[in-house]
Amino acid sequence: MSLLKVSGTKVVDEDGNEVILRGAGLGGWMNMENFISGYPGCEFQIREALTETIGQEKSDFFFDKFLEYFFTDPDAQFYKSLGLNCIRLPFNYHHFEDDMNPRVLKQSGFKHLDRVIDICAQHGIYTILDLHTAPGGQNTDWHSDHGGHIANFWNHKDFQDRTLWLWGELAKHYKGNKWIAGYNPLNEPTDPKHIRVVEFYDNVYDVIRAIDPDHAIFFDGNTFASDFSHFGDAHKKWENTAYSIHDYSVFGFPAAPQEYVGSEEQQRRLRRSYEKKREWMDERGLCVWNGEWGPVYARKQYDGDATDKINEVRYKVLKDQLEIYNKDRLSWSIWLYKDIGFQGMVYISTETPYMTLFKDFLAKKHRLAIDAWGADDAAVRHVYEPLVNHVLEEIPEKFQHIYPSPVWKLSDRVTRLSRNILISEFMVKEWAGHFAGKNLEEIDAIAASFKYESCLKRDGLNTVLKDNAKAVQ
Repeated sequence: MSLLKVSGTKVVDEDGNEVILRGAGLGGWMNMENFISGYPGCEFQIREALTETIGQEKSDFFFDKFLEYFFTDPDAQFYKSLGLNCIRLPFNYHHFEDDMNPRVLKQSGFKHLDRVIDICAQHGIYTILDLHTAPGGQNTDWHSDHGGHIANFWNHKDFQDRTLWLWGELAKHYKGNKWIAGYNPLNEPTDPKHIRVVEFYDNVYDVIRAIDPDHAIFFDGNTFASDFSHFGDAHKKWENTAYSIHDYSVFGFPAAPQEYVGSEEQQRRLRRSYEKKREWMDERGLCVWNGEWGPVYARKQYDGDATDKINEVRYKVLKDQLEIYNKDRLSWSIWLYKDIGFQGMVYISTETPYMTLFKDFLAKKHRLAIDAWGADDAAVRHVYEPLVNHVLEEIPEKFQHIYPSPVWKLSDRVTRLSRNILISEFMVKEWAGHFAGKNLEEIDAIAASFKYESCLKRDGLNTVLKDNAKAVQ
């Protein structure tokens, strides 16, 4: 065990030996996400709805048991068996602070975060702490848990100040823990002005360094960790700092422009997308960490006989991306470790109490495409096309491109608001209603569906990860 730090383009141990971090993100755990665990909308919405439906005591019981069961010692054993050495831990600020009681630390937030950090340490696995949700929402998407499409974190100073306060508290708590590879202070910012994110990074760097001078810091690029073009010479003020890209490829998703066959042109596109994201770092000799990447996968219950063929294509994308990363000795964290069957290395069985309880609801969610991530909107496209066309016809072309365009195309913006926010909002109480009348024993069994023992393994994905974990030493 050795404290890690950033030296030039590399992560190194205390003796100066290079350490290549390879692992996954524990998404959907301390920052729940709709497509990962099968609810509609945002986490704060389902927590409120469940409390309204079954009461505070039972609701608190379910979410605490969910957090307990989602990652335990057998998860860490399996994870380590693949040769992976680091796991990114996304968390929601709500675990540490209430909006109606700001700047009052909730010690309960450390209960499960400390537990998983310690379990990972026992198995020789480093952790990276990722603030995935900040007050006001640091990006325009569901995973910053604010229920809208405006990243108000950038519009209200107090949201930023509360986040600085929280990182001060986190630094106090974790200072000196050598199993923590570093801090990832803000996931996927979307600052429309591109400069406030740099100012915030200056401030959070100073707050952390005043308390913890030793842990590495991993700063995401702007616009969903893709753009460092406005960072200028900011890096000169930041020591022991790496820079995080999120290198998702369109070829790994249902909306791919064409089937991926690994043609020369397709591989060139993979490389160009990756190289463009890291260009600013390469020009300055800085350390790059790929904090998120990876395809999504087909499921038998929705994709039928085409499932295996689709997934073989996705594994090809995965392998070709890793070939690029290996040449650069890149540290990476694939998205994600565990879910209900869409992207995880392990996923809960359809025979579990949770999946049987929500079987019809999940099929409805899939048909209505209310989750933005990797959605197949084939069944409802005809509903939203008239609205998209209405905007195209009535709004002059020069006004159609609203940030985060071009990452969000005009059609993405329209469907984000009308489908992923509006329709999902109407389904929140329907999700919570499935718990009505359940006793504590039944609720415990539903939460226990997320235990490792209740999961299946995505062998194709895990084999590729295991092979590549040892490909470059």
